[in-house]
Amino acid sequence: MKRKVTVAVIIIVCFLLQTTVFQALSFASISPNLLIVAVSAFGFMRGRKEGLFIGFFAGLLVDLFFGDVLGFYALLYMYVGYINGFFCSIFFPEDIKLPMLLISGSDLVYNLCIYFFRFLFRRQFAFGYYFVHLMIPELVYTLLVTILLYWVILKINQWLEKSEKRSEAKFV
Repeated sequence: MKRKVTVAVIIIVCFLLQTTVFQALSFASISPNLLIVAVSAFGFMRGRKEGLFIGFFAGLLVDLFFGDVLGFYALLYMYVGYINGFFCSIFFPEDIKLPMLLISGSDLVYNLCIYFFRFLFRRQFAFGYYFVHLMIPELVYTLLVTILLYWVILKINQWLEKSEKRSEAKFV
């Protein structure tokens, strides 16, 4: 129960920071995607199933407040969390290379999906402009914020795991 409440608070805080504080700190109307960082991090820290559920609820939050179609962002974030969960077996907390690579790949694929489904289907073919002026700056900004946010999520996850092990030891 403690894990579910803590993860819900992290998702809500990331959503609020992404939509308020980082909108005010945006560069050329580009802001980092904190929800991608949180969903990806929980995916490769906790596995496919938890990444899928966290991604679904993070995306549903975006859908409820900003989505045109209910479920579009929930599906995208759900896939991001699930695919990152495949890397749970090779994840080492002290190594930041894998998280940075996975988060940057997740952000890139997320933006490619948004371009494909939201712009290309409406016959807006300015992929070069979208890639250079929106995707790459968001990717760089997200990676800069990831350096701090990843460590916060990692420490919270380690605290939760330690707490769960202590409570399991009481029953044995």
